[in-house]
Amino acid sequence: MDLPASRGRWRRRSARSHLPLVVAVLVLLLPASLLFSSAYSTMLRALFPFPSTPGGGDTPRPRCGGSAELEGERFLWYAPHSGFSNQVGEFRNAAVAAALLNRTLVVPPVLDHHAVVLGSCPKFRVTDPASLRAAVWDHAMQLLLDRRYVSMGDIVDLSSIKSMVRTIDFRVFVSLWCGVNMQKACFSRLCCAVSGGTSMPDDYNRCRSLLSGLGDSEKGCVYPVQDDCRTTVWTYRQDDDGALDQFQPDEELKRRKKISYVRRCRDIYKALGPGSQAEDATLLAFGTLFSGPYRGSESYFDIHESPKDQRIQRILDKIEFLPFALEIMAAGKEFAKNNIKEPFLCAQLRLLDGQFKNHWRATFSALKEKLKAVELEMKRNKTSGLIHMFIMTDLPPANWTNTFLANVATDERYKLYTLKESDELVLQTAEKLMAAEHGVRSGFLPKIIESTKKDCDPVQLPEILLSIEESVCSCASLGFVGTAGSTIAGSIETMRKNNVCKL
Repeated sequence: MDLPASRGRWRRRSARSHLPLVVAVLVLLLPASLLFSSAYSTMLRALFPFPSTPGGGDTPRPRCGGSAELEGERFLWYAPHSGFSNQVGEFRNAAVAAALLNRTLVVPPVLDHHAVVLGSCPKFRVTDPASLRAAVWDHAMQLLLDRRYVSMGDIVDLSSIKSMVRTIDFRVFVSLWCGVNMQKACFSRLCCAVSGGTSMPDDYNRCRSLLSGLGDSEKGCVYPVQDDCRTTVWTYRQDDDGALDQFQPDEELKRRKKISYVRRCRDIYKALGPGSQAEDATLLAFGTLFSGPYRGSESYFDIHESPKDQRIQRILDKIEFLPFALEIMAAGKEFAKNNIKEPFLCAQLRLLDGQFKNHWRATFSALKEKLKAVELEMKRNKTSGLIHMFIMTDLPPANWTNTFLANVATDERYKLYTLKESDELVLQTAEKLMAAEHGVRSGFLPKIIESTKKDCDPVQLPEILLSIEESVCSCASLGFVGTAGSTIAGSIETMRKNNVCKL
């Protein structure tokens, strides 16, 4: 169909006629360009019933946080990510780094499973440290907004390292250093007393900028570590400082991904300790501190022994195993003693998450072999009766149909036990755990604690089923079979190695 001459598609327009089109395009593009800032602004508006403080001009450079209570203290902050077991591993590395660099470790919240994702160090595809820190801050504020905040110090017992590593709960730190009100992240009175603040939106924005290192700050305020696993492996060995790491990107990866990274070992004390640019900074901010073995090397943090420094060696020995809080350990022992009542086998079967959903055959094969071994042992000892087995798995029972789990569940030779998040034992333990306020009590507390007339509205009870399940498995006297490559299985093995459950 021909167009009228006055509306021909090739008709030349005047420069003035382009103006409405340009304006329209800009209006359409602006929301997309402000995606992240808009999302964060929405979060802030949900936190506060009043508008942001009015003002104009350029955004001022964020002032360095601090209060008289923190005078002279230097801190270490990092960006945890991925699943809970990975977050615990990062915390252990952070404790070592804080002790090495004589800094107070800021104890982070427990993040939702994979709410913040690093990427892949072996593939040289990771989120940069500043963006990772900003993502952790945003998620922590979302946890505060949802009233689901729980500290790593609430779940993990930090008493064994208290004399060697100074710590401060994230809520207390942010309240004192940034003036941010964190009372919505509290469950009970002490936390409310030490986590108050002004609750101004600008305080939240300023603190986000400082902790993430995305904006400039005063000299000596924040030193944001920008080195990540693509270029750096942190060590505590001056003799190999600057040496090439054993693992490097191969030529095919360099060509295909168009990268030119070179991984070098760096002595953390030399790079970030006395005499370095980082030394005088009040806050030293890492990105990830997660590390794992890969092709004869470590992905990022390779400090596992310190024969020349016995103080650090003692810390390394202590952080090798950090047990769960006493309430969690007691709940696991109670379930084993009062519900199972018999010697039992524990099976940890990770079937739905990440790479594990592709390895059902290998996972079930390991369980079959373990059951055969237990049966042979019972025959050898001339023991009769059922094989009692505790199952912890991410596969809901409703989905066991046509799997090996369904066969085991209907086999009269076995008696199975499981736990649910809604079970009374789990809920009661969660309430006891949060009332104990381990996270706040285990670290630095201000000398003058603000008086509170009543407890603040408590946060929701945390989901601690996985932790209780791990503690149950530590009590399994007939043995344990876990999913190959699972950090959860590794955590249970460590608990069993340290003989934490004595029935």
